[in-house]
Amino acid sequence: MGIWFIMLAIMLGSFIIQRVLSSKFEKYSNVPSPRGLTGADVARLMLAQNGITDVTVQSVEGKLTDHYNPQTKTVNLSESVYGSASVAAVAVAAHETGHALQHAQGYAPLRLRSALVPVVTFANNTVQWVLLGGVLLINIFPTLLWIGIALFAMTTFFSLVTLPVEINASQRAVAWLQQSGVVDVDTRPMASDALKWAAYTYVIAALGSLATLFYYISLANRR
Repeated sequence: MGIWFIMLAIMLGSFIIQRVLSSKFEKYSNVPSPRGLTGADVARLMLAQNGITDVTVQSVEGKLTDHYNPQTKTVNLSESVYGSASVAAVAVAAHETGHALQHAQGYAPLRLRSALVPVVTFANNTVQWVLLGGVLLINIFPTLLWIGIALFAMTTFFSLVTLPVEINASQRAVAWLQQSGVVDVDTRPMASDALKWAAYTYVIAALGSLATLFYYISLANRR
């Protein structure tokens, strides 16, 4: 009963956070950045001011598709961020560029996260089938469920490692936005608020993954 209550609470929390996040970004997307810089401008300026010359800023299709790719050294901004001069756009652009700074400076959690990607990709592609088989065959082949739990534990660990990477990128973003004058005394709290709620999505995802992991472990122990 306890674990189900926790999982339900996490699902409700995730729903609330997503709704608030969408509301915040919609609100701040209508607030112009003080200097009139677009997301692309901010990303390029942040890279230049930090002496990074081997990273490219480019536009990608889709919504909420913004990300930094350490393999190709590209800051990829969604179309609504790349060409927008809103507070929300410059906050997102600075956050993704913060990952480029982490990469250039050898930020340890990012290095660990990147090293885990091949393992986690394999785990994500197989874990649901191994867990399903483990549950169905729990009385015949209980080891299979523990194999599935080990695979799921890798994805949970990846979620936990992601937390400091994302939080640190947001801290770098807000600090640089203020120091560079891209935001002012009125818009800095808005940029910080938008990135704070974005970070909450990673926190709730990690908590959900932990709760699910504990559920499978309790299931295996009961059997």
